Amino acid sequence: MAHDPSNLAGEMNCFLRDRHLASLTILRPDGTPHVTPVGFTWDPDTATARVITWAGAKKARLLEASGGGRAALCQVDGGRWVTLEGNAVVTADPERCADAVARYGQRYSPAKDRGADRRAIIIEVDSVLGRA
Repeated sequence: MAHDPSNLAGEMNCFLRDRHLASLTILRPDGTPHVTPVGFTWDPDTATARVITWAGAKKARLLEASGGGRAALCQVDGGRWVTLEGNAVVTADPERCADAVARYGQRYSPAKDRGADRRAIIIEVDSVLGRA
């Protein structure tokens, strides 16, 4: 079922705040998918998802090398599921990384300090599919 990313129903927003992991899918230069498990956060006010990572992570290197691209986050819990899709970029900006780390700490637990190695993947979500 398709949903408006800027106006998700209460159950879907609750599901996106529950502590679950997800898979992040981005494309390699040859078009094949790179899929990896991640923790992520959802901001319903801006329809933005954030993933924290580090400079050497494959997901960060792929997005950095391509200047960004499409990404999909998929969270599943039994019959409840959601896929968030949108354009993704990786950033080393200290303010954006600190914001992503703080949000991650609220949803999961405090993140390990990575210093200047910290990166954040920012996904501007334009498509939401799912059932919560």
